[in-house]
Amino acid sequence: MYVTLNRPDVHNAFNEVMIRELAEAFDEIEMQPEIRAVVLSGEGKSFCAGADLNWMRRVKDYSYDDNLRESLELAEMLYKIYASSKPTIARVNGAAIGGGTGLVAVCDIAVAASTAKFSFSEVKLGLIPACISPYVVNKCGEGRCREFFLTGERLTADRALTAGLINAVATSEELDAAVDKYLVQLLSSGPEAMKTCKELLRKVPQMSHDDVKKYTAEVIARIRISDEGQEGMAAFLEKRKPRWVSDSE
Repeated sequence: MYVTLNRPDVHNAFNEVMIRELAEAFDEIEMQPEIRAVVLSGEGKSFCAGADLNWMRRVKDYSYDDNLRESLELAEMLYKIYASSKPTIARVNGAAIGGGTGLVAVCDIAVAASTAKFSFSEVKLGLIPACISPYVVNKCGEGRCREFFLTGERLTADRALTAGLINAVATSEELDAAVDKYLVQLLSSGPEAMKTCKELLRKVPQMSHDDVKKYTAEVIARIRISDEGQEGMAAFLEKRKPRWVSDSE
């Protein structure tokens, strides 16, 4: 399933409409079991240039309550993508600036064109990368985020790769092939296993040692006796593909 940011005339900058539409799109995706993976990309030359200028002009005159309401909508949209039960890939076809880097960070895997640029430019406007910060810190670590958030420097794709913000870099011509490589790997994995892995990754860092021992033991015990777990183990022992893998894969 491809979800494409489609405002190329403004470099796919987001406003309240795009935030709402992205949240609705991922709500719909969550309800469709036939969707096995999601690729998020941008139309045209850019991935996402952050906040739309016309939206910012309106926001500038908002009250605290109005700002809080729209900021909560942004935070909720980002979390829906991050917490999606489907594996997500950011196909970063061009610049990802400000909040656009947040859309990269909430995806499980990110593949960027070698020409892509990244920046946490909020401080240059006297603002901060607040709603995206949990996801970027998870990806890059506090040390790098101290540098990136405070300087607002422009990052190359290679620098973003070294920092852990993205997983791979490809030429623009080879970007789709690089994304497809990850999709093939994802589609050969058990859908329920991937869903549970994502849940595990969200929960385990927040748990105490005692709680994590109990939780992880329980979750693997449930997976082993599940239909998917039984099929996967049987397929491995019988040297055949599991049922969720098509013959063409």
